[in-house]
Amino acid sequence: MKKVCGFFMTFVLFMAIAAVNTKAGETADSAFPLPVKVLLLPKFEIGEMAGDFPGEAQYYYEQYLAGAEEYDITGGENGLTLYYKDSVALSVLGMGKVNAALGTMAVLSDDRFDFSDAYIISTGCAGSSVGNTVMGDVFIITSAVDYDLGHHADGRDIADPDGTSWFHDADYDDAAVTILNQDLIEKVYSLVKDTPLETTEQTRNFMRRAFDDAEWALRDPQVLRGTTVTGDNYWKGSYGHKNALLMVETYGCPDPYTSTEMEDAAIARTAEWMGLLDHLIIIRDSVNMDEFMLGETPESLWKAADTESLSDDDSAEAADIFDVGMKNNFEVGRIIIDAILDGQWRVGHVNQSALS
Repeated sequence: MKKVCGFFMTFVLFMAIAAVNTKAGETADSAFPLPVKVLLLPKFEIGEMAGDFPGEAQYYYEQYLAGAEEYDITGGENGLTLYYKDSVALSVLGMGKVNAALGTMAVLSDDRFDFSDAYIISTGCAGSSVGNTVMGDVFIITSAVDYDLGHHADGRDIADPDGTSWFHDADYDDAAVTILNQDLIEKVYSLVKDTPLETTEQTRNFMRRAFDDAEWALRDPQVLRGTTVTGDNYWKGSYGHKNALLMVETYGCPDPYTSTEMEDAAIARTAEWMGLLDHLIIIRDSVNMDEFMLGETPESLWKAADTESLSDDDSAEAADIFDVGMKNNFEVGRIIIDAILDGQWRVGHVNQSALS
């Protein structure tokens, strides 16, 4: 009898534990999909996600995602991770159009997360246009152009040495430019256009010497609307600058060419394919210019095996603006994120009181 009672009690205890475990599993499963209000998509981090010299992710991670849950994203390259905390998500996509497109698609396709009411914020550094921008500027992007679509020739093969090396092909037009939601971008820009931005004396002197005291090069950094031109490579020089200007004019972009980087046209196209283009915001900060300066050449900047980083404090391309540029980006971005998280914004609508 004692054995029967003992067996019965053991069985009851086993069933109770199983019930608790089953319930816990159901609770865990029922937590998905996790609602996302803000999805942040930086492209690289220099070291750790917090506590050291920042790349594109660190300031945002420290403010909104410290201690966040980490989720492996299926199909992501080299262990793509999504950090999630309190309806904010962040994933470091990797550099270049291929990584950006595949990473964005992998994240947005993960059914553990609900992005239907999320704002997607692509954030990062960029080169910027000589003649109308300065290092430290932050750009709210209104359209993204794919630099590589069309026809390109090596400048040494161009009959006109002063001409462009890009030739328009209308067959690519549908894929070559993506216009963002102009109502959304206008509301974003109105919210952040007067955000104070910083620079450094070293960067001021760099710009002054590089451009012979030109008036445009001496101003303080600002928040600007603009078009970004996305290349598969890190290009620089007068041919590339002329190409970018011609592309933006040819495609009828709503704002001037301001920045060049390697991901945003791909992210915009992916968001469009996923039906989420109206949710996309792009924030870029300038950490170098799109033409060679102070006598530098491609060989002097890039040929050596120990090519310096833009984040070096005495960079021949960026002076000491990198960290400050990333802070400027964050100061603009956090205003937008806080408005979203405070309930002032939701997809398709912005409370006008948030803009006053």
